[in-house]
Amino acid sequence: MKQFNVPNIYRSPLISAIKQQRKQDDKLKKDYTPTLLDLGPLQIFLARHFGFCYGVENAIEIAFTTIDENPGKRIFLLSEMIHNPQVNANLVEKGVQFLQDTYGKQLIPFEEITSEDVVIIPAFGTTLEIERMLNEKGITTAKYNTTCPFVEKVWNRSEQIAEKGYSIVVHGKPKHEETRATFSHASSHTPTVVVNDMAETIELAKYITGEKPAEEFYTAFKGRYSEGFNIEQHLQKIGVVNQTTQLASDTQAISDYMKNVFIKQYQLTAETIGERFADTRDTLCYATNDNQTAVTGMLETMADLAIVIGGHNSSNSSHLVELCENQLPTYFIDSADRLLNTKEIEDRNWKTKELKQVSGYLPAKKPLQILITSGASCPDAEVEKVIRKLAGFYGVEEKVTTLTHAFSAL
Repeated sequence: MKQFNVPNIYRSPLISAIKQQRKQDDKLKKDYTPTLLDLGPLQIFLARHFGFCYGVENAIEIAFTTIDENPGKRIFLLSEMIHNPQVNANLVEKGVQFLQDTYGKQLIPFEEITSEDVVIIPAFGTTLEIERMLNEKGITTAKYNTTCPFVEKVWNRSEQIAEKGYSIVVHGKPKHEETRATFSHASSHTPTVVVNDMAETIELAKYITGEKPAEEFYTAFKGRYSEGFNIEQHLQKIGVVNQTTQLASDTQAISDYMKNVFIKQYQLTAETIGERFADTRDTLCYATNDNQTAVTGMLETMADLAIVIGGHNSSNSSHLVELCENQLPTYFIDSADRLLNTKEIEDRNWKTKELKQVSGYLPAKKPLQILITSGASCPDAEVEKVIRKLAGFYGVEEKVTTLTHAFSAL
């Protein structure tokens, strides 16, 4: 796989050495057991896969190269390039300005940008409407487009099945940048509707089976369907694609549910299901799937708590929290600064995004066992900072350096 030129401030000698060693020992990526960092009174178990994915490293490389190659020019990002506070703060420090926030709210009017400016498209991609508007202004988008290749894969697959007459059901968070972009691309080829979760999928299926009157659809799914969408015509032949940072298991469950609805509704068999339901399993992002599977493997290890590191608005990080908290106390932080001391932590609620100070998060036992993972947009350097801060609470930070040398020597 391609190696990207990512600033060293995001790298970690410890994490790099661990990942390299695990890669050598498990080339086929079949071992999902975590890596133990035994620090004596503190034992940390690192997930097999975590941190920067291919798409994120690609985006970071393009963004920082763009800054270096355009001195004196105004450089804008359509929105946060990735959902990580440290990376976005670093870009702002270098003069990059955001045109929109995460939810598409305009921060700087598009009218203020000119053909002399540089506009970077974030890793989530953007809508065809925005891309067209930028091109009409004379702004070259192709050169500064950091859209993740796996997001583009979803778009391409949507186009392919659209050509065969399928409508598209997008599994995604309706307000998320990537979902808005995927909806735009898919709906330019075929009727498209967005579902947020299984509950909405079940409701959508009732319009297929006739359990709900068609006219109710337009209110229940307002703002979620493409122009001219006809509920009585456009859900007779579908394919399900997803926002790549959703839980892969959730997307598969939604796809399986809809598939079974079609089998019953149209009396289909394994041989004839393709007439009305497209196979889109190949659109699931490998990195999202690897990170989630690694968390499942990590959770087989007995531990006292889990810490997930990632931006508060990071969808893939939130789903890692969701997986962990089903089994043990879990804390969602965006930096080591959230570890206030041995008694208190600033924890982010992954559902409400509320930040709350929690007391007594570290049980008084030795050895204390902690599971740690991070989202796909979290730098490895931040993971090491969290490890070192926890080690410092127990007076064993020097052991982290010793482990770094040990892993590097393997």
